[in-house]
Amino acid sequence: MMYILRRIILLITTILLVSMITFGVFQILPGDPVRTMLGTEADPTQIENLRSELGLDRPLYAQYVDWMKGLLTGQLGDSIRFSMPVKDLLFDRLPVTMSLAGITLLIVLLISLPLGMFAARRQNKISDVSLSTVTQIGMAVPSFWLGMMLILYVGLQFSFFKISGYIPWTQSVAGALSTLLLPALTIAIPQIAINFRYVRTAILEQVQLDYVRTIRSKGMSEQNVMYKHVLKNSMIPILTVFGLIMAEVVAGTIIVEQVFSLPGVGQLLITAISNRDFPLVQGIVMYITVAVVMINFIVDILYSVLDPRIRLR
Repeated sequence: MMYILRRIILLITTILLVSMITFGVFQILPGDPVRTMLGTEADPTQIENLRSELGLDRPLYAQYVDWMKGLLTGQLGDSIRFSMPVKDLLFDRLPVTMSLAGITLLIVLLISLPLGMFAARRQNKISDVSLSTVTQIGMAVPSFWLGMMLILYVGLQFSFFKISGYIPWTQSVAGALSTLLLPALTIAIPQIAINFRYVRTAILEQVQLDYVRTIRSKGMSEQNVMYKHVLKNSMIPILTVFGLIMAEVVAGTIIVEQVFSLPGVGQLLITAISNRDFPLVQGIVMYITVAVVMINFIVDILYSVLDPRIRLR
């Protein structure tokens, strides 16, 4: 119980510190949101009235307290660019980003875990060397370039795949998959390469331990040794890397949504930055922060489930 309580305190502290940094950074950035809303030809009276209406004439600490109250209640203010609540904009775009992230993580898990186990079982053989070489290349490929290559050589060659836009799940499951698979692969391929190498390394370290030789000497099949013992005991380092990959996937959607014109949170963030829409940018930054911190929190809890000794440290 104390372990979980410490994790919760760390989670809250991290979110609080990031909120302070986020709020402070946007106070010193050049650009005036009021002038952006009213235009360059607005007279001083209009500017002062709107600044007072938005509470921007109040002390910074008071503005921060109000902003934090808004975060806790879900009221993130109004977008300057779209003239609507930030909360509504996020809720409209979240299904796209969450669907993309979910499919990406599923692809990473389903491909990297079996490949890593296969390569570990065939250490230093041609298949192992070939997979290690390919994944080394995969780690070095930039996501935006990979996305364009997939559009050119897959999206334009096969009619199933859509290279831009988004079809909601409620409209068509196949349509949603056709718009999300290529972007998901764009994000997933470098992460598959990373996770493959960690899975392979973690399993090789376990295979060399004495308990594995003892189990094998008792006549247990190689498949049972691998799945019932080696994989289970390898999960802590694998889970650590997979947690980092989940956070990377959340951030990676920002670039990929631009490449494939997906109306998700990433594309919304680029639009908000280009229009100096500070309330919207702050809201999206906090969404990304909370998502990453929650992922780390879940990973920490899973640590304690897989290895109860961690709770005592």
